[in-house]
Amino acid sequence: MNEPVLHAFRDDALGDADGVELARRIADGEVSATEVIEAVIARAEIVEPLAAVVVDAFERAMIEASSHLPAAGRGAFAGVPTFIKDQIDVAGLPTRYGSDAHPGHQPAKRNDPIAQQLFDMGMICAGKSTLPEYGFVPSTEFPSAAPTRNPWNPARTAGGSSGGAAVLVAGGVVPIAHAADGGGSIRIPASCCGLVGLKPSRGRLPHSGMHEPFVGLVTDGVVSRSVRDTAVYLAEAERLDPAKRLAPIGLVTEPSPRPLRIGVVTESPTGATLDAPTVAAVRATAEVAASLGHHVEDYAPPIDEQFAADFALYWSTLALLTRETARLRLDRHFDKAALARFTHGLADNARASLRDLPGAVRRLRASKDALRDVHPDLDVVLSPTVGQVPPELGELTIDQEFEVLLPKLTEWTCFTPLANATGAPAVSLPLGFDDATRLPIGVMFSADLGRERTLLELALQLEQAAPFRRIQDQG
Repeated sequence: MNEPVLHAFRDDALGDADGVELARRIADGEVSATEVIEAVIARAEIVEPLAAVVVDAFERAMIEASSHLPAAGRGAFAGVPTFIKDQIDVAGLPTRYGSDAHPGHQPAKRNDPIAQQLFDMGMICAGKSTLPEYGFVPSTEFPSAAPTRNPWNPARTAGGSSGGAAVLVAGGVVPIAHAADGGGSIRIPASCCGLVGLKPSRGRLPHSGMHEPFVGLVTDGVVSRSVRDTAVYLAEAERLDPAKRLAPIGLVTEPSPRPLRIGVVTESPTGATLDAPTVAAVRATAEVAASLGHHVEDYAPPIDEQFAADFALYWSTLALLTRETARLRLDRHFDKAALARFTHGLADNARASLRDLPGAVRRLRASKDALRDVHPDLDVVLSPTVGQVPPELGELTIDQEFEVLLPKLTEWTCFTPLANATGAPAVSLPLGFDDATRLPIGVMFSADLGRERTLLELALQLEQAAPFRRIQDQG
């Protein structure tokens, strides 16, 4: 099923500028921060049927914008509007984690470190974006609320768990938005919605409220419409809080300066079925890379059914911890009975398999060395982001039994979890398109820990060689 494209791009103060360009226009006085927020509010109303905003902060954003001085010099994104994923605290706004289990959660008293870092870059918070319950599934759908819809085809999923963020950026409401990735939750919605979505290296950014200590799967970041915005975001993050144990990135402004060795993956390592448009997008991208002088060769990543089982068990354990401790850690009004069926299924799966958890954690932690040993001389790995084009809404909804939904999730997201286990950076780029569903297809590039610069240089080169399709050109 296909539905007409729905976006909010207009000839207003936002235009079609990315975040860097918008900040320049504000700094130069071409538009005011107040005019920009007014445009955000109007555009959010246009795409309201996509259900991407869970809490708006429009009134306070207008107040902040009215006091913004063009020459304030408060960071590279001064005056640029954004949304924060609703798993991260923003002072004065509630945090509901995408769940009915937090119906009366009180406004947060302080900003989460990752939100504060975005505000220190000069961004203005326009509200909180949707996510599925605790980010446990890769489609932003809910048991008792309207699903978040893909602006390219509103009958299809926008992905998840940073689905609301991706919709608000792809649909033209803001140029850049906070996202977070524990199993693909930046890269998957970026792929579904035609955006740049980079999961940084573990330790690159401050720990947010979603950090879990046992493996360190979750990493924050952003989704954006241009490689430039993601590159400037990481440079700003490094300026504000340099990572002590990783090689610096610096500000990436030029394409890849040297030929790279790129391993290409066109088959699922877990036996999942890849659809023809997805495989075609990877092969076409490999051809573009080869035409730019890079060496491409076939590659098989070290993922198997054991890795998939270990990841599912660890993810289940996070659901169990949430169910049993959220009242103490997050919200004294937490209602365990209101959790979605799949969340209960995850938690029950973990409870029944706790004796297997130490081995799973040990193997997940060791995956970094296993990855390096398979092909140590590769610079980058190219693969699909997900196994198939975004499915219709309802296919991956969280309101399903564990035994029904888990196999479908494992089939669709067979490529993204490896980077979370290893801690390595990976980026989804919108380099493919499926004419039948009118949906973008993301392809993913992964590199070794700390090598975001390599990914960004390659991404800039590919963006120039094969410009990303724009939703506003689709009718």
